[in-house]
Amino acid sequence: MSADQARNAVGPTYGEQEPGEQRSGEQGAGKQDLDGQESGEQGAGKQDLDGKESGKPESGEQGSGNQGSGKQDGETRKTVWVALGANLGIAVAKAVGGAIAGSPALLSEAAHSVADSLNEVFLLASLRRSERPADPLHPFGYGKERFFWSLLAAVGIFVTGGCFSFLQGIEAFRSEESESLGGYVVGLVVLVVALLAEGTSLLRALSQVRAQAKTHHRSTLHEIKVNDDPTLRTVLAEDSTACLGVLLAILGMALHMATGNGVYEAWASLLIGALLVYVAYILGKSARAQLIGEAAAPEMQQEIRDFLDGRPEVDAVTAAMTMRLGPDSVMLAARVDLVAGLDSEEVEEALVRTKQELRERWPELDQLFLDVTDASVADRVRARRARKDLDDVVEERRQTDAV
Repeated sequence: MSADQARNAVGPTYGEQEPGEQRSGEQGAGKQDLDGQESGEQGAGKQDLDGKESGKPESGEQGSGNQGSGKQDGETRKTVWVALGANLGIAVAKAVGGAIAGSPALLSEAAHSVADSLNEVFLLASLRRSERPADPLHPFGYGKERFFWSLLAAVGIFVTGGCFSFLQGIEAFRSEESESLGGYVVGLVVLVVALLAEGTSLLRALSQVRAQAKTHHRSTLHEIKVNDDPTLRTVLAEDSTACLGVLLAILGMALHMATGNGVYEAWASLLIGALLVYVAYILGKSARAQLIGEAAAPEMQQEIRDFLDGRPEVDAVTAAMTMRLGPDSVMLAARVDLVAGLDSEEVEEALVRTKQELRERWPELDQLFLDVTDASVADRVRARRARKDLDDVVEERRQTDAV
């Protein structure tokens, strides 16, 4: 069908109607609001600005697909609290032990635990703030708060943990002070206790990841790679790094104790700093990509394209763009060319039905925009090229996961 016919039927962007607005009675061309949208829909039910039918449950209600995400957020909050409690206690113990023993590696680990504690506070704030409902100033909600606070956590790991560890390591190379036997014992005891506490927190995070992997029918390792929750990913990275950092500190202190040479602790401190900087870089890179507008997983994009291409009313899909608005929220903006011969009511019913089925299959698609267009030859060529690129990315990811 032509683009003019489609726009007369449903407006430039379909289905995002002001809540409570009644149909004006015009048919065919349809009365449109300031957004270029129809003021009502016939036979399909009113729709609100979020692209949801007014008869459908709102975000967070049963049936919206977010009830499970609410439970998941509760589990994540428990995981963060466990990590916060462990890190606060460990930070105090490491600082006192490091001061008594005069150990640069132990002081580096104390800075690491302080950074982790601050990060847990950031992550708890992100969980609370991201749950705020959408408002006129933020019509897509506050889901990206998670990404912002995750970025701050990465900066905290880099500055408070990584940089301080490097300074401690450099200072240790210059220092010629020797530790007492009592200092060695205190430091090693503190590190062993810290390892047990960090290990407990890590097991809690891994338990949550395994539960999610079971729900998604994926392996635990694959779930860690593809998990979209920056809060859980940050806690998992912090706990894993903390356990490895404690082991490095124990090794450095043990070698210092055995040889009497403090260079081993200095190197341990530098290695801990390098480890923290690397983790901060990885977390920061991920948060940056999500903040500036990261698309949904390529596999999900491919499945959505397949679904739209398979609709009998769709002649061509010229674009299907996605963007993550939060760990459990995705926006889809698609341009489709419909088959010729459909009247205005058939177009409207087809698009409403398509949106309903999209939400049923992918509950996280809580923002849907379908734009009917008259695809040119150039549009179809670009669409085929984009689809080939997407298929190549998906295949490459499958081969990487299989290795």
